[in-house]
Amino acid sequence: MNRRARFEYEFIDTFEAGIMLQGTEVKSLRAGEANIADAYCYFKGADLYIRNLYIKEYKHGSDANHDPKRQRKLLLKKRELKKLDKKIKEKGLTIVPIKLY
Repeated sequence: MNRRARFEYEFIDTFEAGIMLQGTEVKSLRAGEANIADAYCYFKGADLYIRNLYIKEYKHGSDANHDPKRQRKLLLKKRELKKLDKKIKEKGLTIVPIKLY
């Protein structure tokens, strides 16, 4: 949970999204090796991505291990993406993750 975001931002709306992950990222998340304190979301074309979400490298991973702070695509419905994109452009709002499970 991103407790710092509760103090720094006012929440207008919340959404639940999936994240596209690699195999070693899933194993690290199951072990509780993630940090969303510095993470934020941004649009790249019509897709929404999360940046600075830290997922520790899997200790038993090989050379196919993931980059801990790589950008990851968020999975939302098209109407939710359009709604978020519209709000960001007209009001200058920011999208921050508050919970990871």
